[in-house]
Amino acid sequence: MTGRAVEAPLGETELSYAVTRIDASTLARNGPLSTADLFTQIPGFWVESTGGEASNNVRSRGIPTDGYSSVALLEDGLPVQYDGGLGYLNTDQVYRADSTVDRVEAVRGGPSAVFMPNAPGGSVNFLTRTGLHQPGYTLSTTLGSFGYRRIDGFAGARIAPHLGVSLGGFYRQDDGLRDPGFTADRGGQLRAGIEYDDGHARLSFNVKRLDDRVILYLPVPLQFDGKGDVHGIPGFDPLFDTLAGPENVQVPFKTATGLRDFDLSQGTHSRVTFYTMLGRLALGEQSALEVKARLRTGSTLRNGLFPIGRPMSADDYLDSVRPQLAAAFPGAATTQIRYADTGKPFLPGSNGNGLVVGGNLLSVWMPMQEFIADARLTHGFDSLGHHDIALGLTYDDARLSFDRTMGTVLLDVRGQARRLDVVALDSGGRQVGALTDNGFVRYGSLFDGVDVRSSNIAFYLADEWKVAPHWRIDLGGRWEHVRIGGGMEGSIPIDLGDPDTLADDAVLTGNGAVAPIRRRFSGLSWTAGANFNPVPSTGLFARITRIARLPSASEFYALPDRTDEAIVPITMAEAGLIVRHRRWNLSAVAFKTHFARLPFTDHRFDPESSTYVDRTSIADTSTIGLELAGHADLPGPLQLDVQATLQDPKYRNFSYVDLVGGLPVTYDVTGNQLIRVPRLSVRITPSLNLLAGRLRIGAEFVHHSDRFADIANTQRLPPFSLLNLDVNAGITDRVTFTLRATNVTNTLGLTEGNPRAGSFDVGGMGSSYFLARPEFGRALRATLSLSY
Repeated sequence: MTGRAVEAPLGETELSYAVTRIDASTLARNGPLSTADLFTQIPGFWVESTGGEASNNVRSRGIPTDGYSSVALLEDGLPVQYDGGLGYLNTDQVYRADSTVDRVEAVRGGPSAVFMPNAPGGSVNFLTRTGLHQPGYTLSTTLGSFGYRRIDGFAGARIAPHLGVSLGGFYRQDDGLRDPGFTADRGGQLRAGIEYDDGHARLSFNVKRLDDRVILYLPVPLQFDGKGDVHGIPGFDPLFDTLAGPENVQVPFKTATGLRDFDLSQGTHSRVTFYTMLGRLALGEQSALEVKARLRTGSTLRNGLFPIGRPMSADDYLDSVRPQLAAAFPGAATTQIRYADTGKPFLPGSNGNGLVVGGNLLSVWMPMQEFIADARLTHGFDSLGHHDIALGLTYDDARLSFDRTMGTVLLDVRGQARRLDVVALDSGGRQVGALTDNGFVRYGSLFDGVDVRSSNIAFYLADEWKVAPHWRIDLGGRWEHVRIGGGMEGSIPIDLGDPDTLADDAVLTGNGAVAPIRRRFSGLSWTAGANFNPVPSTGLFARITRIARLPSASEFYALPDRTDEAIVPITMAEAGLIVRHRRWNLSAVAFKTHFARLPFTDHRFDPESSTYVDRTSIADTSTIGLELAGHADLPGPLQLDVQATLQDPKYRNFSYVDLVGGLPVTYDVTGNQLIRVPRLSVRITPSLNLLAGRLRIGAEFVHHSDRFADIANTQRLPPFSLLNLDVNAGITDRVTFTLRATNVTNTLGLTEGNPRAGSFDVGGMGSSYFLARPEFGRALRATLSLSY
């Protein structure tokens, strides 16, 4: 079981932590579009799965860090990526769940931080299906709205009494839940494996190749009405439209070294190969040696259109840039906005709303090679009760390049937005200059060239101690050391020499000077838990964990000499009740989480200078909360599943300085609610099981309370509720049909604001227009599966 020192059987009510299991039938029934979407079934997790099939955010128990920096994503007990929160390279970008997954086990908090790196919030373990232990064949095909087409398959066979082989994977293609006007997602993965297990020795090896590109959905234009309610903007459907469009699929991008082609249709394109070896050797009846290793090679390309600032009218935009154009082109009498491709004037009726918005065409290329190994010696013995101990060593070596370029463009506000040019005209209407070039306000508005190597070594020790028939004590500690090395090339602005435009006056490029990155950090984490199991059906537990969170290598990409990064102490306490009966079960866990001395960086894009501006404050956070999960077989065919998280996530000792009228003003935001985390999340799933279990009809009601897009809590994201429906029918013993409809009511629910506007203070609701990322509109998928 995930999160334990040994493999010895143990019931859920005997655990000193909370675990969520998702079996193969549930996986098939829900058919999540993304890894993050699957995590919505785990209490305590706040999931933003509106980025598409990859590049989403997961938070747990009020932990104030994004991505996968605090939740470990595992495959067969080994991290998919040791540091899941690398900048622009979340773990979910290189992981896809398919028919080779047998089940999922998620540990919420608990001992995760002792056994796994970067896992204070928990760990989610995807356990793969093998031909030896789960032989058989499955084939499924899925069709859905928006041109969704997918095929999954698995074939596993026992070719000798102790030897099995398997082959499986998927291929998928679709036009996008938001219509970009080109193929949004295309690709798949293939896994081949072999396993030997004679009960004494177990050895398996598999190779997995992922070649998949998925679109990255980003914030869309919206507006507040006079009551503060959120609505779409005329000419742009916030449920189904995106600013990404065909006009930005192939864009020539001027750089100091020549033209570069920017291809928006590449999205997040991962070409990655994983080689995994797992082994276990029994050393007597109560001892074993376990070894796991994984080599990863390949690269990820991320091309995206990142909207910036706020939508505004064309007249307001021209007013903001007119002084700049007048200074650059003295003969200018008037200014005008035109379409970059046709030269036709942009008029109030051109796009149905007369609004324009800025955007960054960002390209990041990240080749990465990583080797992860874990060796664990387990032993059981009797002394003042029974002990099952584990002594382990984990090693990781990762080498990563980070090449980032960006250009800033002006767009009209519409689905599949078009680039706009801003020109200066003389009194006779002749063009004398331009702010832009081919829609670019600034070429080379960002440049990064980084090569980094991160080496981690960790030792851990854990003891599961059965003190008495009904009492267990779990103890564990982890010491970890990280060494970060590499270099960052500096940048310099260069004028490419076109006198007719301002777009190429300050193109950032490498200056040839490499600043070294050299950092070392070490920290000790520990945990202690106790379980009281008075009867087999009931368990009570309590646990306290103290974690030393080590800085990530990507935190030094842009600032190799930064001094504000240090070990962050995290204290987590939890107490729970687990009850399992024949017709119902309940899990209730109270928790408290405290982060101390955590750096918060306001990474804000300044539209006036077309560059990012950073500032950092050191602060604390604290969260108290309650997780509930339950299932009940009600009278007749009715079943009910409920999960809920109630929490109070707050900033502590948090202040920052802003300039007001050119003077510094200090703002204290202590006590404010953590950004984007709701105080209440509820998921209620009633279902009908008919025809002796061969037909299941279910509904899923989801509600999230209000959240905030910034730390100052000036921009409120309203509460919202979703309705999903599913039907699962067993046509025969080997053929099943699943139909799933999501967001049936087309609810406009916002999961985040616009991070490019900054995280400290985005300016509240002073403007009726803003950017945010909503839930997807209504979608339908149908799956036909055959198994043997």
